Amino acid sequence: MKYFTGLLLIALLVNPTVLFDFHENANISNWRIVDDVVMGGRSSGSFELSPDGHAVFSGDISLENNGGFSSVRYRFEGAEADPESIVRIRLKGDGKPYQLRIKHDVRSYYSYQADFETSGEWQEIEIQLKDMYPEFRGNRLNQPNYNHNRIQEITFQFGNGKPESFQLMIDKITLVTE
Repeated sequence: MKYFTGLLLIALLVNPTVLFDFHENANISNWRIVDDVVMGGRSSGSFELSPDGHAVFSGDISLENNGGFSSVRYRFEGAEADPESIVRIRLKGDGKPYQLRIKHDVRSYYSYQADFETSGEWQEIEIQLKDMYPEFRGNRLNQPNYNHNRIQEITFQFGNGKPESFQLMIDKITLVTE
């Protein structure tokens, strides 16, 4: 009985919210590519489902015309969150660094950012919201780190100052409130 009570207590303390679960029939129509072409660059990214149901964000980065990034954004109705919440993502990268960006309000001009490394293998990364700092167009803002109670946009971005190809596979994005 003590074991069961302990498991129930853990289940109540950890309240995961699935923000997106990719699978063969997942609707990815609300995911949008935003490349540096919005400012004259020449990078190109794509976002699609693989045959086994994982999202694949891939492309080529060009530094021509002051370019250098590609991103994929997902805007949704929103999910309750707090600064102590953790964004947990199961993914497989290409061994290169990426950025996770979130917005608490899609109308906000800035987002909150955290960098993460990929290993080339399937991995689960965790980013605490309160560790994400505000930025706009690559510049860190002089404002507090994430301190809101909602998420309405998730963005994955690649661009590390080199002209190169990239590929990030994503399986599941979960928000965990402890």
